[in-house]
Amino acid sequence: MAEITASMVKELREKTDAPMMECKKALTEAAGDLAKAEEILRVKLGSKATKAASRVAAEGVVAINISADGKLGSILEINSETDFVAKNDEFLKLAADCAALVAERNPADIAALSALPLGDGTVDSVRAGLVGKIGENMTLRRFVRVEAKGRLASYIHGGAKIGVLIDLVGGDEQLAKDLAMHIAAAKPKALDASGVAVELIESERRVAREKAAEDAAKSGKAIPEDILAKRVEGSVQKFMKEVTLLGQPFVKDDKLTVEALLKSRNASIASFTLYVVGEGIEKKVTDFAAEVAAQAAAAKK
Repeated sequence: MAEITASMVKELREKTDAPMMECKKALTEAAGDLAKAEEILRVKLGSKATKAASRVAAEGVVAINISADGKLGSILEINSETDFVAKNDEFLKLAADCAALVAERNPADIAALSALPLGDGTVDSVRAGLVGKIGENMTLRRFVRVEAKGRLASYIHGGAKIGVLIDLVGGDEQLAKDLAMHIAAAKPKALDASGVAVELIESERRVAREKAAEDAAKSGKAIPEDILAKRVEGSVQKFMKEVTLLGQPFVKDDKLTVEALLKSRNASIASFTLYVVGEGIEKKVTDFAAEVAAQAAAAKK
């Protein structure tokens, strides 16, 4: 049997917000498999175990660049160790300059972007110089460049911690802005069902089936297979509406889905990109008391 460590329990708790003992039980049942343990908690605790998607785990900003005609744009995430540095003017300028270079020069990846000329050197030399000046590491993480089928619009929220770039065909500027704000608030995983990862759908299907089995065991009544299948697929379809942009209720009028709103305005969404700073990155936790004590001890020496 795999050893369940305190750090494993802590990581699962931070991902799910589930009680400590429930996390330990789930990890034990899953033989230490974190992903499986998260599924087990979702079966037992439902929506209490779904915080992972919205948890920000690193600092930095999202920068967006859109051409004057709205036909070409980019969105980029750059990370720093602390929020203090993420507010630094030189750091923000580096982010803006990099987003502009992505749009203008169309680099293939982060390495290609880092090699592009900037100032008196390259993007990477400017970044390295800033690291040396400020004394804190910073990294370019990801970017997307978009040649619009319609017209691009954007939305930045929470001190540039959340950024949205949307390509709207038809409609108007206000509709594009409203949809970008909706995406920032509702955080869809894809435009429609075709964009949702198969693994995510299968995971939801397993959770629904295991939840139904658990309910049946509690009630002492077996669920016929045909009814179980319908119940599982109903849960999956509900999940798909929650995570696909077109299926979500519009935040400014929950009687309308985004799809219905677009139809009423004779518009469509060609694409969208949502970046949440630090999403998926493990954040370094600093024990400031221990750090100060260590610095004091070093100073005495």
